[in-house]
Amino acid sequence: MSPRQVDPNLSARLIEAAARLLSEEGPAALSTRKLAATVGTSTMAVYTRFGGMDDLVRAVVREGFTLLNRRLEAVEETDDPVADVVALGWAYRANAREHRHLYNVMFGGSGLSGFSLTDADRQHGRYTLDALVGAVKRCVAAERFHPAEPHLLAHQLWIALHGLVTLDLGGYLVEPLTADVCYQAQICGMLLGAGDTPPRATASVALAARREV
Repeated sequence: MSPRQVDPNLSARLIEAAARLLSEEGPAALSTRKLAATVGTSTMAVYTRFGGMDDLVRAVVREGFTLLNRRLEAVEETDDPVADVVALGWAYRANAREHRHLYNVMFGGSGLSGFSLTDADRQHGRYTLDALVGAVKRCVAAERFHPAEPHLLAHQLWIALHGLVTLDLGGYLVEPLTADVCYQAQICGMLLGAGDTPPRATASVALAARREV
């Protein structure tokens, strides 16, 4: 590529390559030189687009949550809000599997040791709960769930699902206790705990499983 040509996908390719390096090899593997070589560009191109490695890691995290939010917002509202809650869980899982490298680093932790995330960066991730909070509110309004603080219940569902997805991506959920089996048992238990009845919860889970997310 000549110096005058600009690759419109270069930033996205750098983000994906950075996510892969962080996910598979850890933060020590993420250097400007190695990243540039992986993508087939110059180190200057990395600095031109992201300024420095902290800004690049921040872009990785934000891209991960942007894709997640896009996937969750694509889940259509129906007249069964409990099925919508379950479908949002399926969408969350599908996004994690499709973008596993981004998912593995977007929540921080030891994988980002040496890089600084601010609370503003984390707030960029928290807004992805909005779709779930909205569905929980509709479940309460429909008297499928007990009256509850919707943000707290959404966080409980998120925490449980995040654990399942992490085990799934790590290859720990295998026959006969596959991720699908565990998710159905997990979500049914949480729906009942939130106030739904067994027959209605079972029907909603089955309905959500037939939707494309």
